Amino acid sequence: MKVSFSKVPTPLELELHQEGRRLTPQRKKVLDLFQRIGGGKHLSAEEVHAKLIQSKSRVSLATVYRTLRLLVKMGFIHELELSEGGHRFELLSQDHPDHHHLVCINCGRTEEFESEQVVIAGREAANREGFKLIESTLNVRGICPKCL
Repeated sequence: MKVSFSKVPTPLELELHQEGRRLTPQRKKVLDLFQRIGGGKHLSAEEVHAKLIQSKSRVSLATVYRTLRLLVKMGFIHELELSEGGHRFELLSQDHPDHHHLVCINCGRTEEFESEQVVIAGREAANREGFKLIESTLNVRGICPKCL
């Protein structure tokens, strides 16, 4: 008797299917990259593209940009917009939903930190103005030790 097992769809596959989209190899490779490097790592689209090329993946920079936008929209990764016009992306993590960033305005280095005071201030401001709080984040810009 032959037993067959059906493949259990990933959360990404399920959500893409609900939106009438499919899980392309390129989309899977981008998400796999972020899952492999883990939370707390912030990459630009160009860095994502370079890492994929290094791993012998054939994917264009335009596809990386489109995929990153889609994964942000779907809630799998988070986009950090820098005031200097750059964007960094990171895997969303339920372990650290309300974390904050130190960003070097010279090289773009990004470090995470947690602060309960920021979360409390965000919650108080949201309550005061009648907002439903989704997240509390703070981006602190400065110059890292290497760029000083």
